[in-house]
Amino acid sequence: MGKRKIVDEGEVIRWFEEGWTYKEMTDEYKRKYNIETASSMWSNFRRRRGLDRRIARDDDLIPWAVNLEHRQRYQVAMLRAEARRRAGMSLDEDRSKRLYAWRLMLEEENAVVHYDPDTVDGFFYVPREPSDDDIIRQPARKSTLRRNADRQ
Repeated sequence: MGKRKIVDEGEVIRWFEEGWTYKEMTDEYKRKYNIETASSMWSNFRRRRGLDRRIARDDDLIPWAVNLEHRQRYQVAMLRAEARRRAGMSLDEDRSKRLYAWRLMLEEENAVVHYDPDTVDGFFYVPREPSDDDIIRQPARKSTLRRNADRQ
């Protein structure tokens, strides 16, 4: 087995608790200890220590297998932010304000988010129907390849 790269586990746990990104951790280890690391090392450390997940995966809010070309669309970014909010995770002030304004727009327009992977835009706002019980139009079946790991 190779030499362990984690110099101070308490320091790393604190970084996780403070919400540092894997890139920030990687950069700090290079600067402070001159040790090259990869995101997978930090992810594995988090999992082994039972630390909270860094993302909120909510397959009820994003039940689709989203095509690569649609993954940076504003609607899916806001759905991810809403998933974080619902999971009780922190949002920075800017994202929190954008999420509030986006939710208000959905309410004022009486709209929900719909996803059609076979279109150029992918995501659309469509009029809310009586069967819409959340902020998205639920598909007939979930197609996401990334289910909420906490419910598997």
